[in-house]
Amino acid sequence: MGAVATVREDVAAARRRDPAATDDLALMLTSPGLHAIWTHRAAHALWKRGVKLPALVIAQGARSVTGVEIHPGATIGRRFFIDHGMGVVIGETAEVGDDVMLYHGVTLGGRSMERTKRHPTVEDGVTIGAGARVIGPVTIGSQAQVGANAVVVKDVPARATAIGVPAKVRTGAAHPTEQVDPAIWI
Repeated sequence: MGAVATVREDVAAARRRDPAATDDLALMLTSPGLHAIWTHRAAHALWKRGVKLPALVIAQGARSVTGVEIHPGATIGRRFFIDHGMGVVIGETAEVGDDVMLYHGVTLGGRSMERTKRHPTVEDGVTIGAGARVIGPVTIGSQAQVGANAVVVKDVPARATAIGVPAKVRTGAAHPTEQVDPAIWI
């Protein structure tokens, strides 16, 4: 997929997920979440080629401008959207699937100093609420939800909801597009 098609896909995904979005141009010019992912893609391409210092400098610049910190080593899928953006941190070995949505203040962090897989894997279609912390090499299953301010340190199965500190998993919960209490998201 080319750069223009990718930008269009990202903007369409943002419009679907942000009821405050008024038009595509406004999103492209003002969305820190979009700016962060677009910059990350450039930094990640350099990182994969072994050009690590410039990748880190680009990531740091994006962090300064957007308030979103995505390590250039992190792998991010298509149609990824960060609503509001400020305070999001995504670690080096994090893997994020397609159609994932994060709210502000989310951390996908590590809990080991070892040079191994130490950050979460977030599968396709996951929504993670504001202020949530997903820590360590855990997996958040496809279509799962993590409520606002939850602290997740264990795997969350597909289509389940994790809420609380430490997060407890509820299976069979509604998906964010279904009727749920919006207070757990923002």
